[in-house]
Amino acid sequence: MTDHDPSPSSPTGSGADGVVPGDDIAAPSVAAAPEETRPSRATWATALLVTGVALTLIAGGFIAGTITTAAVSAGNSGSCNASSVANGVLPTIVTISVTSSSGGRSNGSGQIITDDGYILTNNHVISPAASGGSLSVRFSDGHDLAAKLVGRDPKTDLAVVKVEDDEPLPVISIGDSGSLSVGQPVVALGAPLGLSSTVTAGIVSALGRTVPVPSDDDRNAVLVGAIQTDASINPGNSGGALVDCRGRLVGVNTAIATVPGSAGQSSTGSVGIGFAVPESSAMRIAHEIIDHGEVSYPTAGMDVLPIPPGVAAAYGITDGLFVTAVDAGGPAAGAGIRPGDVVTSLNGTPASSVDVLTALQITSAPGDTVDVGFVRAGHEREAKLTLAAG
Repeated sequence: MTDHDPSPSSPTGSGADGVVPGDDIAAPSVAAAPEETRPSRATWATALLVTGVALTLIAGGFIAGTITTAAVSAGNSGSCNASSVANGVLPTIVTISVTSSSGGRSNGSGQIITDDGYILTNNHVISPAASGGSLSVRFSDGHDLAAKLVGRDPKTDLAVVKVEDDEPLPVISIGDSGSLSVGQPVVALGAPLGLSSTVTAGIVSALGRTVPVPSDDDRNAVLVGAIQTDASINPGNSGGALVDCRGRLVGVNTAIATVPGSAGQSSTGSVGIGFAVPESSAMRIAHEIIDHGEVSYPTAGMDVLPIPPGVAAAYGITDGLFVTAVDAGGPAAGAGIRPGDVVTSLNGTPASSVDVLTALQITSAPGDTVDVGFVRAGHEREAKLTLAAG
């Protein structure tokens, strides 16, 4: 499925939307998809109002402050020696200052992943500067350098920027997110509220979360297999490191859950539920951005739009994805799918949201076969579709 957005708008860099943590999207390897549009995201927002929980990107919008280090001593055998971790890791953590083309300013965090200046962060941190803005990076020793955008991936909310320095830069050690266990202690490093070089500690609260978060042009990114942590992370921590007790990168802090306040507005502070993109995904995508400037995903060769519930009833279904166009000679056309069909399932998973398709696209490869359930003229049909290179 191709990435056409029917109603683009300006990137925002932060927002409040998402799902109740724990309501994961099933993600077998299936189909490519366009990004979700605003009408679909309204469904998520309605659910959040009912449950009293929201998901918020944590880029910031805060002016960078003075450099501080909040080192936490090891309290027991179940926690890291955060002071030791801070000493080893903080030189590899940066504060990213963002100025948009209209002059708006915000900040986020990042980590140095190569000694020649490549820095991994979140897409929503740098997106305000993606069209004519500027970026700068502050290091833990207080010096600043201009940065340039290398590339970004709105689907996974990751990006890479680069700085030029006279000397090789310290590089964060890479861990293994696949070896994490629930309850394992971790440390988060970044620039919450613009306070550079801040350190907090906690544990891995859960693993394998699949979480939609706002992205560019009213689209959703999907954090597949995200790490849930109770380490305190706040606006400005986005793009910063989640590390194990040996100071090795295991995740990229990206979003937090928030609870609406008494005035009906969401609290933007930490409530102990944060989400990080696993290192295994983040580093793979980072190197693809460094090598190619972008990330490619397999395609199903069709464009889809979510069907509003009232319209879905007319098709005799609960929900689905309306096929608006099919690429001639593409995978969908070869499987017999036509414009006007309504996709109802992919590899047995209900096609209830474009977020589901995005998650499946992220975990798919060209050549994967997809079982597609769809409705045509009131009749249920099935087809096998083989994904092609995007």
